[in-house]
Amino acid sequence: MHLAAVSQINHTTVWIAIPMLLCFFALMVGVGISCRKHATNVDSFVLGKRAVGPWLTAFAFGTSYFSAVIFIGYAGQFGWNFGLASTWIGLGNAFIGSLLSWIVLGRRTRVMTQHLESKTMPDFFEKRYDSKNLKIAASFIVFIFLIPYTASLYNGLSSLFNNVFSIPYWVVVLIMAVLTGIYVIFGGYMATAINDFIQGIIMLVGIVAVIAAVLHQNGGFTAATQALSDSAGAEYTSLFGPNPVFLFFVVMLTSLGTWGLPQMVGKFYSIKDEGSIKKGTLISTLFAIVVAGGCYFLGGFGKLYSEEMAASGYITEKSVMFDKVIPTMLSDLAPVIVALIIVLVLAASMSTLSSLVLTSSSTLTLDVIKPAASRKKEMSEKQSVLIMRLFIVFFIAVSAIIAILKDSIWKDSVFIAQMMGVSWGALAGSFLAPFLYGLYWKKATRAGVVASFIFGAGLEIIQLAISVGWISVANIPVISFIFTNSLYSGVFAMVGGLILVPIVSLLSQKTMPDNVDEKFSCYDVQVVTNKKNSLG
Repeated sequence: MHLAAVSQINHTTVWIAIPMLLCFFALMVGVGISCRKHATNVDSFVLGKRAVGPWLTAFAFGTSYFSAVIFIGYAGQFGWNFGLASTWIGLGNAFIGSLLSWIVLGRRTRVMTQHLESKTMPDFFEKRYDSKNLKIAASFIVFIFLIPYTASLYNGLSSLFNNVFSIPYWVVVLIMAVLTGIYVIFGGYMATAINDFIQGIIMLVGIVAVIAAVLHQNGGFTAATQALSDSAGAEYTSLFGPNPVFLFFVVMLTSLGTWGLPQMVGKFYSIKDEGSIKKGTLISTLFAIVVAGGCYFLGGFGKLYSEEMAASGYITEKSVMFDKVIPTMLSDLAPVIVALIIVLVLAASMSTLSSLVLTSSSTLTLDVIKPAASRKKEMSEKQSVLIMRLFIVFFIAVSAIIAILKDSIWKDSVFIAQMMGVSWGALAGSFLAPFLYGLYWKKATRAGVVASFIFGAGLEIIQLAISVGWISVANIPVISFIFTNSLYSGVFAMVGGLILVPIVSLLSQKTMPDNVDEKFSCYDVQVVTNKKNSLG
């Protein structure tokens, strides 16, 4: 397409996108202000009084899971590498990361966390395993690894916004950070959940629209698939793609990893009742099939745009700029579709950002600041909420600053880039096993949890050191395979924790809490229900 035509499309897109964005921003802020009455104390600010329905909880879970990083970054990268087989990643996210997560964790998390009166994941570790040190350690793991993870959320905005708007990247980051901060600070969890629902609807509509547009642009599904096979090779349209082993590790990390992420598991703390869990399970799974499956399916056609990528300088002899794949696919679409995708990317980023900063601020306030302050004087509910709001500002500001510096001054910083990459693996590797066994197995011990924390976080710190070139394991075959990249080591961190916790626990029964039977008694409470809900 001629440059003048592209310019005209961009100009038209801007005039369509601006009113859509203004309406979107006004709606987000309006929800936040209207929900301020639901954020008067800690329980309502952090958990929505544990009375959030299935639709809001399911969409909050899904939108926290899938950010713009998936749509712009991962869909482009893995779609380019695996072809249509990358769709398995989205389906794995739906059935392992969403469906199984709700089935295995949902009900038990809701019941035990209410019984123990825990509001955060570190708080759960303290009350389940009777250890303040575990709470403090978990809090610092959250603090250290969630900030770079939060900063990575802005990455997906850069390419798309730069292709359409003639405004600096830092302005886009600032707008997103300020608006997200406003509605989270005012309305807490309830505002986040309602806005997540709205943002989720935008994501669903946007994904379906862009897939339909891209397929239509390439002559339909059959023609597009044949063109991909002819241009890239038959392996890119095969069932498991050109690299099934790497594909497996991507599926496992991005799917099983959600089971140990505090911002994901925290959604189960607040769900309303049994019926909401059943409905939420179905809604969340369907949402993931459409959004995650759609993103990776779309990315699978990336190699159809190899010529456009090369002409724009996005492909060199040494590398491919994966974050340019999806924007290149969108460049020739109708302006209204591009405008919708701009709102989609912003919605995906803001929904995940709000969840992460609320998790970070509540963890640091309730698990570190409040216990320390209470040694001198008991902190009131209003004071706790105020401190959480201040930390929300802090976390949003720090993540935005890191993102801006990464795009400008630290553009070539290997450390920052790799720190963002290892964050997911460190959090999931540290927390998945202790949390899962804590819900299901009475014999899990404090020593087992410590082993998981050290192994999960430690493995990813080693991964970081190898990735930035501080140490080398190239001559050690098995070790070098584990640390091929953060995806591999992240999976090993999670699986290692699942093996370590029971082994260490069986060898350290002296560190098992004395009153564990009382903690599990919440599962034995008799309830009365209707025949339509239970045949028992």
